[in-house]
Amino acid sequence: MKLALASLAALALGACTPPAFPEGASGVSPQPATPATPATVVVAFDRESITPLIVEGLADRSTGREVKANDPVRIASISKLLMALAALRLAEQGVVDLDADVSAYLGYKVRSPGFPDTPVTLRQLMDHRSGLRDASGYVIPLGDSLEEKLQDPASWYADAPPGRAPFEYANIGSPVVASVLEAASGERYYALLNRLVFDPLGIEGCANWIGCSPEMAARAVTLYRDTGEIARDDVHDLPPGCTIPVADGVECSLEDYVPGSNASVFSPQGGVRIGMVDLARVGQALVQEGETLISERSIQAMLAAADPVIEGQEFFCGYGLHMQALETPERECMDALFKDGVTRYGHAGEAYGLRSGLWFDPVSGTGIAYFITAVPPRQSAEDEGGFDERELALIARSQRLLAER
Repeated sequence: MKLALASLAALALGACTPPAFPEGASGVSPQPATPATPATVVVAFDRESITPLIVEGLADRSTGREVKANDPVRIASISKLLMALAALRLAEQGVVDLDADVSAYLGYKVRSPGFPDTPVTLRQLMDHRSGLRDASGYVIPLGDSLEEKLQDPASWYADAPPGRAPFEYANIGSPVVASVLEAASGERYYALLNRLVFDPLGIEGCANWIGCSPEMAARAVTLYRDTGEIARDDVHDLPPGCTIPVADGVECSLEDYVPGSNASVFSPQGGVRIGMVDLARVGQALVQEGETLISERSIQAMLAAADPVIEGQEFFCGYGLHMQALETPERECMDALFKDGVTRYGHAGEAYGLRSGLWFDPVSGTGIAYFITAVPPRQSAEDEGGFDERELALIARSQRLLAER
């Protein structure tokens, strides 16, 4: 039987709004959490309901605090999908044009050194086709210059112009996109996420902990490496401490920050913190009938951008507008997560020992949001694609739980 996430609506979940549930609710019998149990949460959703399936492990090993279904965690590159939703909302409002030269927003020329007459656009950046590369780094701390980073030839693919450059997954594009959104709107990036994505859905999230309540920060999931070493978001990474990258000798203060100058300080490529129940509500907004976040036209544009085959890719075989397609028919890719032949869309995340994902099937209207921590690093430089065996086992376990319901 091909189940995957087929029809959660058929489950006896009650009302047609997200049900109330205990914070630690799980689809399996609770087991005592130990430091050896990685913090793990899986939440399934359909158009009408949200259901925690697996909630286990310790959010903070130093205190023994067990993880809860909606405890906030750094979701890594799923953050790019949220940024794309903000960009599309601003495009729908006429604030930005996805195909305009980003130089017009930033106030300086953004050009690949070998192609000074070819503009760079938001669409190219969100398709990873702008020619930007991560070779010279992508974190530009407060006090450093995004403009100078973009003038470094090492930041660009040298052999083809933007728009015709081969697909190359590049984190450096995210600070450019976020800075454009700031410059066009006059708002800081974290405020844009709140206004355009989180607030309309009645959820709480934040970029580098900026804008989240103290109560939310107190529930942070600390990220551990497989060795047990703390990777991110222990007490030293949380407010009131400094939560943004800062250049040497620069005060950790956003008081004088000018929107559009360097949104890298908000880590748009991977720095969103959000709980899985709230992330599932983002997924719900993408499968619900009606326009709860972005228009149906924009949703279809994202899906269509992810559908074309990207030659030469083993993992990002279908990707566009910061949306990835998994298990598309007639592709030979390392992207079989559900292994049921159903094409799903969304984004993966990987950083600091964490693997995460938000995936949905627009046909059935079902989806899943998850994270697992303390995952070992990739074993070689060539091992750049595919899901970790722990992710595969986690999804298989979640599918069995759904089948049992």
